[in-house]
Amino acid sequence: MITSRLADDREPQECRYLMRFWWQLSMPYREVSVAELRLNVGQQKLDVVMELVSAIRSSHEEIDAWLSGAVQTFPVLQDHGFSATLDSRD
Repeated sequence: MITSRLADDREPQECRYLMRFWWQLSMPYREVSVAELRLNVGQQKLDVVMELVSAIRSSHEEIDAWLSGAVQTFPVLQDHGFSATLDSRD
């Protein structure tokens, strides 16, 4: 969800922090602090990420509800770098 809908490569700084956050969800150590997210991620995405953290702390049902809402709010992102590479080959 984070990689396909939130981490937009057109916003490299925001993308970098969202990807680091996503990575830390499966690691036993902290890669990105909430303060760093606040500095580097737009408010709408920050709110959604914080809702995800809350859902993870709550239950599987809350995670499912978060996913449902996020899917409706954020469309799947296109990889602009990949598309540019394809366009330059034509």
